[in-house]
Amino acid sequence: QVQLMESGGGLVQPGGSLRLSCAASGIIFEFYSMGWYRQAPGKQRELVATITRGGGTNYADSVKGRFSISRDNANAMVYLEMNSLKPEDTAVYYCNSRHTETLMDNWGKGTLVTVSS
Repeated sequence: QVQLMESGGGLVQPGGSLRLSCAASGIIFEFYSMGWYRQAPGKQRELVATITRGGGTNYADSVKGRFSISRDNANAMVYLEMNSLKPEDTAVYYCNSRHTETLMDNWGKGTLVTVSS
């Protein structure tokens, strides 16, 4: 059974930093692209960043230069380093895995990030 468990969310002041972690189990991690998505109140879920099996990355324009996604294949972990946080980054952040051949998606339950003074 696939499980993605996010951690690291919380309350942070504007300009601050947070590091989100996602622990994956039940999958052969190397076969999956991984990603972070977010959903703000009243808005649709949107892509934040993705990382391929080979480490190629893609970012939403709104987070380029501030966020960094990385993965640890040995420990089946994916991370999202978030810097220079803004109030508009406030959202529930979800970890996603996508099988590179079947394109099957799995989702974590999310972790809340609140950026506020």
